[in-house]
Amino acid sequence: MFTRSASRLPWFAPSEPIAEVSPVPRLLPGAVGFYFSFRVALVLVTVRLFLQDAQTGVAAGLICNCLLLVVVGFFSLGPASCSLRSMLRGPVWWVLAFLAFSGVSLLWSSTASLAAAAAFWCAMAADVAAVMLLLRNGSADETGQALMQGFIWGTCAFAAIAWLMPAQSDLRLGDEELLGPNQIGYSCAFACFLAQYLMSRRSRLWGFPAVFLAITLLRSLSKTTIVAFIVAEAFILLRDRSISRTRKLLLLGLALIILFAFQGLIASYYTIYTNAGSQAETLTGRLGIWAYFVTEAVQQPWIGHGFHSVWKVVPPFGPFEARHAHNELLQQFYAYGAVGIILMAGLYTSVFLQIRRLSRGPVKTFFQGLLIFVLVRGLADTEPFDLSLPLWFVCLITPVLMQWAAQPHERPSALATTRPMPLVPLPEEPPP
Repeated sequence: MFTRSASRLPWFAPSEPIAEVSPVPRLLPGAVGFYFSFRVALVLVTVRLFLQDAQTGVAAGLICNCLLLVVVGFFSLGPASCSLRSMLRGPVWWVLAFLAFSGVSLLWSSTASLAAAAAFWCAMAADVAAVMLLLRNGSADETGQALMQGFIWGTCAFAAIAWLMPAQSDLRLGDEELLGPNQIGYSCAFACFLAQYLMSRRSRLWGFPAVFLAITLLRSLSKTTIVAFIVAEAFILLRDRSISRTRKLLLLGLALIILFAFQGLIASYYTIYTNAGSQAETLTGRLGIWAYFVTEAVQQPWIGHGFHSVWKVVPPFGPFEARHAHNELLQQFYAYGAVGIILMAGLYTSVFLQIRRLSRGPVKTFFQGLLIFVLVRGLADTEPFDLSLPLWFVCLITPVLMQWAAQPHERPSALATTRPMPLVPLPEEPPP
């Protein structure tokens, strides 16, 4: 007999959720994605609208993280389409290893507040747990797309808030204390990539939020993110053969028009930037930050200074207080020593190998471009706790990449526009 039970399908198989299992409501992954993005502006909203201090805003964000995990866990009760054990594949192992070691590092962390550090670590772990629970109860493809949609709309929401705020003293978007332009720029760029992915899977209407987010990225004047975004997009346009030459020329023309419209602002910012002396926001000041972190990191080269060991611990560089080392490799070396470098390299290598297994086509080119964006940005910027490629996102795309790799005989152009067909049991052969 040539039969295949739906309960035996691997968690990355392109199948629909089992009929007997009540899938997680589609609204829930979207709400999770919305929160993952909008929480960047949560402290700002708490302070400006509710007249609370920044500490209250941070606490509110941490509480929301825990409540969101509780809600997702509630809807995940009962039988599911796959087990959590079956999800431990490829890059997910590296995610769990990174979480485990960063959590253990709290034992020797030189943080200013151990309670605050533990709360931030729990929030990061809650992100990963929420995504894993969502994947446990639904199709990886549908769950991933719903979460991406929520992330895009969340980014558009706080990007609109950023446009309504008065510009900073250096003409960039954001707030001097509560919402930096680099945070805005990175979130907009990341959401723009997700919108591009959805354009190939669902509808070209996602191009409208993609354009808005790309313009907001340029308006943020986040230099490192803009450079990384241009490099990654250039790679995608040059390698993706599914995009016609006419469309590529139209996209290039639109980019030049937008750049011309902002030339006055860019020239004014360049004047301010080049006359900022040796402040930490300039390249000269950033070199000083790197030199300091290298000097401190070699003092504990094996296990580092621990989780959350920068903010309020590293002395300020003039008026500027660093939240991280402004270089991803250096940040991991400072926080977790040689172990941190191994974990970061292992995770990115694992993701790269998963992408490499894909058939040649637009999907493979897209994920390669996204990885290029993350690596280039990491040369001069990073995150205070997470990696530039968020841990929760690695867990989200791992089954998606395995799903694409499991269909090597399909044409990439067709895969980019159609939903995967479910596997159905074959009928039994009649007895002779």
